[in-house]
Amino acid sequence: MPEVLKAPLVVEFPFTRSLGPVQSAFLTGLRERVVLGVRTTDGRTLVPPVEYDPVTADEIRDLVEVAPTGTVTTWAWNHEPRRGQPLGTPFAWVLVKLDGADTALLHALDAPGPDAVRTGMRVRVRWATERSGAITDIACFEPYDGAPGELTGHDGRFGDMVTGIVAPARLDYVYSPGRAQSAYIASLSERRTVGERCPSCRKVYVPPKGACPTCGVATSEQVEVGPRGTVTTYCIVNIKAKNLDIEVPYVYAHIALDGAGLALHGRIGGIPYDEVRMGLRVEPVWSEGGRHPDHYRPTGEPDADYETYKEML
Repeated sequence: MPEVLKAPLVVEFPFTRSLGPVQSAFLTGLRERVVLGVRTTDGRTLVPPVEYDPVTADEIRDLVEVAPTGTVTTWAWNHEPRRGQPLGTPFAWVLVKLDGADTALLHALDAPGPDAVRTGMRVRVRWATERSGAITDIACFEPYDGAPGELTGHDGRFGDMVTGIVAPARLDYVYSPGRAQSAYIASLSERRTVGERCPSCRKVYVPPKGACPTCGVATSEQVEVGPRGTVTTYCIVNIKAKNLDIEVPYVYAHIALDGAGLALHGRIGGIPYDEVRMGLRVEPVWSEGGRHPDHYRPTGEPDADYETYKEML
């Protein structure tokens, strides 16, 4: 049995978000060291502000400044800060109801240890040295024993408004593909493609999952398929992806390898994108080092008959 593989995996998708008038004012205010909330029709002040009342669903636009000081309503200690968190040393996650607000704001509290944190303690904003119009303009909260912070009297009108932000989304974890896919990956390093046959329906699934997706029974019988196959369906990609050195447009297709009961996906090369078609017979072109197919190219064979692949569309 081949070794079960595992490797670190990063899923990252930074996206650009436009801001409405309320969030734009809130983030612009943070850049200027002003904390703004929004007042509802019944007089509550919400921080962070929202554009619609969560109780009545009424549109709300009445911006109001609140103090940079407040009270901890609840907290949890973070023993091991992770990449991208507000502080690099252990800290407390806190909900802080700022003076003048009726709701609490989530952020980090810089404290020497969990014994120094309590519900009801007074805190104040520690502003970041460099601010750009983001929630990180509040570097963190810190303990505070003084009077409520003074207001600037700002009404939320700024000359240079923050109108959009780039919000990074990232997940770091260790992934193990399991027994079946570890064997599949090992076969690719030998320029072979190996699936597993279901003992009930007798279909061969590539890549294998260790169980038949149709019958739900475990699979273990390994079967080599391909290397040639048939394009079942495809799409034309017109947007260039970051860090992907492929000229657009190009084609991504579902490919039913000979002997497989399920189509896998791969890029089609060696042919103009507008000549790719259902039924096209293709073969793999292996990547440098031969660890996986870089793309599939036409074999020159006649197109496959629709009846031979219609069940795998």
